[in-house]
Amino acid sequence: MLLTFNRRLFLAGLAAAIAVGFVPSANAQEKPKKILFFTKSSGFQHSVIARKGDNLSHAERILTELGKKNGYEVICSKDGGMFESDKIGQFDAFVFETTGDLTQTGTDKQPAMSPQGEKNLYEAIKSGKGFVGFHCATDTFGHHRGKGADDPYIQMIGGEFAGHGAQQDAKLGVADADFPGAKAFGTDEFTLYDEWYGIKNINPDLHVIYYYKTAGMKGKDYERPNFPQTWARLHGKGRVFYNSMGHKEEVWSNDKFQDLAVAALDWATGKVNADIPTNLTKVTPEYQVIHRPAVKAADNPAASPASAK
Repeated sequence: MLLTFNRRLFLAGLAAAIAVGFVPSANAQEKPKKILFFTKSSGFQHSVIARKGDNLSHAERILTELGKKNGYEVICSKDGGMFESDKIGQFDAFVFETTGDLTQTGTDKQPAMSPQGEKNLYEAIKSGKGFVGFHCATDTFGHHRGKGADDPYIQMIGGEFAGHGAQQDAKLGVADADFPGAKAFGTDEFTLYDEWYGIKNINPDLHVIYYYKTAGMKGKDYERPNFPQTWARLHGKGRVFYNSMGHKEEVWSNDKFQDLAVAALDWATGKVNADIPTNLTKVTPEYQVIHRPAVKAADNPAASPASAK
């Protein structure tokens, strides 16, 4: 009898809501997508993801708040056990700002990822989960365990850290202003101060979003033709996004960076779509050249004896 009475109340309330033009939206009933922000440092630990006691790091706090505002539940962890078979399935996407061989305890002394956990990550992405990497995510696995282009993680993320110079202003070209969030920094080119990564073992299927305009950059790691800085690719059914920004706290606090980060999550989790044809050789045709050969005086008649020393 009570059940019948409550059902009548519910139907009456629904009818009243419809009468005044209110209909519950599907989005309002959806659960927030769940994101694992993984910040384990088996190698060098960047200050932007370093915690003080039990307090979240600078980057973790920012991504958590961005998640709350944009329909994501962000779980921050340095525990490699989160990739075990009984835990990994709860996440819709993974965000990495990590270093080193994550199957080793390493610098931060946090629990390592098991070999099975690593395999679970790749299988999850291939099956349709999203992946977003910032800054040192490309300084993960790879050479830290004696591998490079043959490393499954490097193949998944799309490139590997090859060194960096001093922090500096860099001019970045915009290859795809239509990619979600890319217009935050401009539609042609922009300049930003951060620590910039050289990249090697670049996957030839990348869709380049931003690229380094290396002319004028200071340091041997940039003595090369233009090469990718931000990109997207598919890994099986999964969507992979990488952006080498994110060393400095000021970058994480930058509204434009935050807009791009949220858009990357939107794309990686399938909230929005984008065309990502391979454009690597069109945008950065000499991307495979890691270092320009030095110009010898004999090859450069204009060089003076002093400049040849």
